[in-house]
Amino acid sequence: MKPQKIVLAYSGGLDTSVILKWLIEKYKCPVIAFCADLGQEENWEEIRDKGLKCGAEKVIIKDLKEEFVKDYVFFAVKAGARYEDWYLMGTSLARPLIAKEQVKIALEEGADAVSHGATGKGNDQVRFELTYSALAPHLKIIAPWREWDFKGRKDLIEYAKKHGIPVPVTSEKPYSIDANLFHISYEGGILEDPWVEPPEDMFIMTVSPEKAPDKPEYIEIEFEKGEASAVNGEKLSPAELLKKLNKIGGKHGIGRVDMVENRFIGLKSRGVYETPGGTILHIAHRALEQITLDREVMRLKDILMPKIAELIYYGFWFSPEFQALKTMIEKTQEKVSGVVRLKLYKGNVMVVGRKSPYSLYKKELVSFDETGGYEQKDAEGFIKLQALRLKTFNLLKGGDL
Repeated sequence: MKPQKIVLAYSGGLDTSVILKWLIEKYKCPVIAFCADLGQEENWEEIRDKGLKCGAEKVIIKDLKEEFVKDYVFFAVKAGARYEDWYLMGTSLARPLIAKEQVKIALEEGADAVSHGATGKGNDQVRFELTYSALAPHLKIIAPWREWDFKGRKDLIEYAKKHGIPVPVTSEKPYSIDANLFHISYEGGILEDPWVEPPEDMFIMTVSPEKAPDKPEYIEIEFEKGEASAVNGEKLSPAELLKKLNKIGGKHGIGRVDMVENRFIGLKSRGVYETPGGTILHIAHRALEQITLDREVMRLKDILMPKIAELIYYGFWFSPEFQALKTMIEKTQEKVSGVVRLKLYKGNVMVVGRKSPYSLYKKELVSFDETGGYEQKDAEGFIKLQALRLKTFNLLKGGDL
């Protein structure tokens, strides 16, 4: 059934600008362009003008920075979520929020269809469409990259030139960029060869560690229930705090990652990422958990972390299993409050101090120089019980070394 009105997730780049014009031509219906401001520092008025010139009925721009950091980035930090150990998932965390707001706009504007600019080879198509399906299953989903006859971006550039759409991709920057307040990602083009080192002039948020200051910088981050609330004693909103840490971390060359990851659909993809503030937050938060979380709670979190990261990466933010895990993670963070002191130096983040009113670290229990609260002789029975199964096993095999 032909859609009557479409809401497009619009960035103003080559792909979504071509998609906007293509949707209007193909479906002969109004298209609303929706832009999510997640801190990517765009010229929003230029993007608005470009969308209107491409034929959009209207261009809606929403400032979602605070919600993005507080409800999505901070949760990932609380969960310690890293996909395949390295990726802090700046793109993965942004997509469910963009799609959620897009659905909200579609319902408010009386649209019966939503569209996105994700290709048929990547993860974003899944993230967008799983969110659409979870929140508004009655909406028609249009994925142009899976429908049109264009073979690649060369075809898109020709189409854009034909229709007078400015082309932002140049030979000087032959790769794709996705940016928000949490990170910048680079993929495609020259980066598709995993043997090729990324050019230094590609990076935007960070200096190279070689060019970072020769003197280390010390900072303190305060947390309340697992969420960062202040830097060096200055209380900041979530978005402002992350922005400040990005600036500090970027100056010291912190947060660069170059990895080949496994996409949900089964392909391997090389991505290069800059996440300076996020890297600092993850390390600081983990240090605070080390003194505030019970051992078994921490281990349970560590067991669940890969699954949480996988669900985020795959696009299952609004799935029942992820919502259940979110509740569990929030419960673990009730006493994760305190201050962490960090030393930043040439790409490295070193924890040099941590304190909390809820600290489970008790010096009098662990110190070699103090007694009290623990009878060392009790360890003898504990060790004998632990050794019992080893003795039994060794006897069974004949005691051979």
